[in-house]
Amino acid sequence: MSGAEPGPTIRGSPKRALSILTFGYFVGFAGVVVYGPVASEFENVLGLSGVLLGLLVAAPQLTGSLLRIPFSAWADSVGAKKPFSILLGLSVIGMGGLLGILITTYPDGLTMVHYPLIFFFGALSGCGIAAFSVGITDISYWYESRRRGTMLALFAGLGTLSPGLFTIVSPFALESIQLTGTYALWFGFLLAGTAIFVTFAVNSPYIQLRNQGLDEDEAKARAEDAGQELFPNGDALESVKQAAALPRSWLLTLMFFVSFGGYLALTTWLPSYWHNFHGLDLRTAGVVTALAFTLSSPLFRASGGAISDRFGGEITTIGSFVLVVCSTFALMITANLHLALLATVILGAGMGVASAAIYQLLPRYVPEAVGGASGLVGGLGGFGGFVVPPILGLFVDVQGVSGYATGFVVYLVLGLLALIIAGSLYRSSEAVTPSQTPAHADD
Repeated sequence: MSGAEPGPTIRGSPKRALSILTFGYFVGFAGVVVYGPVASEFENVLGLSGVLLGLLVAAPQLTGSLLRIPFSAWADSVGAKKPFSILLGLSVIGMGGLLGILITTYPDGLTMVHYPLIFFFGALSGCGIAAFSVGITDISYWYESRRRGTMLALFAGLGTLSPGLFTIVSPFALESIQLTGTYALWFGFLLAGTAIFVTFAVNSPYIQLRNQGLDEDEAKARAEDAGQELFPNGDALESVKQAAALPRSWLLTLMFFVSFGGYLALTTWLPSYWHNFHGLDLRTAGVVTALAFTLSSPLFRASGGAISDRFGGEITTIGSFVLVVCSTFALMITANLHLALLATVILGAGMGVASAAIYQLLPRYVPEAVGGASGLVGGLGGFGGFVVPPILGLFVDVQGVSGYATGFVVYLVLGLLALIIAGSLYRSSEAVTPSQTPAHADD
């Protein structure tokens, strides 16, 4: 480079990165409830059993969880913009395919023959959910350690508000513009949101400098001057392998399976619970699900980062899983609507705060492979959103309507397991020495 040429520059700022990543995640994460709020419509038209209904509403979580691992690790190598954009693009294709099926077959021509295709396009529509771990990785690189927990919680908390909003809107849209019109509007929202993200997204400082031709050492030095503390290890596959070789990665994954996987599963399942067990109409069931759980849990999660930064992630996870255990026990034994509502709010609070605390712990427990660990924890942990709904559906198939309540025993057991793990991390937290944690940046 000649002296007359301008040197490499860094575009964007931590605030810009946080804003556009949160927006993109908001757009993609709406895929969680592709089927949940209108599940009864598909159940009636296709004649689905509880297990098949559970599989259908969980379809977006299949790709949304499993793709987190490779895409998060990929973001370690190329930055967040490209993987994030591809995930949103795949969601657009999935939603377009689903819309095409409805335009050509719904209502009279839609039968069980179409179930595999509906499942496939639902799963493809959920690809944007996987953007979670890509965003987590990138934000970890933009922010210093003392603010990282709060910023990660804001990203995750605000980004996960979209399913709650769609859970409210979808039943009303279904009544006014029918099923096909509802998904046509969703397709337009997803397409516009993807275009906005691609236009304004920026990579972390280190990746930007590497893309401009700087070698690793020089790019790292310049990025450190710009405030970046954590850096990718340079090998996406190695990042995952490093994370998978550490027992703490798996402990965090198991806890996240309960907290965030639980949130995903119940976001899709609760509308059916309120409608079939408590007798609420579809619109009311959607509003109740959103206000009591799907919207409230992300708000609790947004504050969970600050709570974790103040009191420590280990203590915060213990308190959170105590709430999960108590609330799921209440949901198992009560048929009272008001008590169930209160228990659901408490359950959402516990899951939301726990999810934030787990990701506050991640860069400290696995600093040598943040990208790989983010994908591992988010992918396999979030897989709970796909695994559990069919199990809940099995309770309904075996026990009838009462199975909607007794099925919460699944989360009672999982909550107790997560509580044991959180306690073990607290007891061993002194093993994480200052040398293992990222240094604090100056103001």
